Amino acid sequence: MLDEAKDMTKSAMEKAMESYKKGLSTIRAGRAHPGVLDGVRVNYYGSPTPLSQVASVSIADATMLLVKPWEKNIINDIERAIHEANLGFSPSNDGEAVRVPIPPLSEDRRKEYVKLAKQRSEDAKIVIRNARRDGNDLLKSAVKDKEISEDDEKRGLKDIQTLTDAYIAEIDSLLGKKEKEILEV
Repeated sequence: MLDEAKDMTKSAMEKAMESYKKGLSTIRAGRAHPGVLDGVRVNYYGSPTPLSQVASVSIADATMLLVKPWEKNIINDIERAIHEANLGFSPSNDGEAVRVPIPPLSEDRRKEYVKLAKQRSEDAKIVIRNARRDGNDLLKSAVKDKEISEDDEKRGLKDIQTLTDAYIAEIDSLLGKKEKEILEV
């Protein structure tokens, strides 16, 4: 029961971290990064499809993304989808690929992105703490049902707290790196 509680808690925290990392990658910094187009959906044969499933997204240079569709006939749909995503980009196509210039960020926009990154970090910490609470509750109910001893419960609570501290520290570290990346001119 002790290992089950720890495994369940760790699994929930891992999922929270994956989600957090994915969310951070969509916040753009001053330079080109394919992750900024992750939320774009292209109308592909009548259904909204993630851009990554209909084209390859690569970095042409520090301020330009290059989107090469798998099928040439959907190039206009890709260009329209990027434009309609309201990301502040002005895509253009040359018949072969869609070029997406990444405009430089203003100081105010950088501050907004830092604020967004901090909000996502706080949300991730809440999910981590909720996973800790669920794991602790599982241990406490196991003691009540006499499945584990109180010593095992204390050891389990300590292990879960150690796990929580490690994930919170990782979130803080990732936030620091992202903040630095966003504010870098």
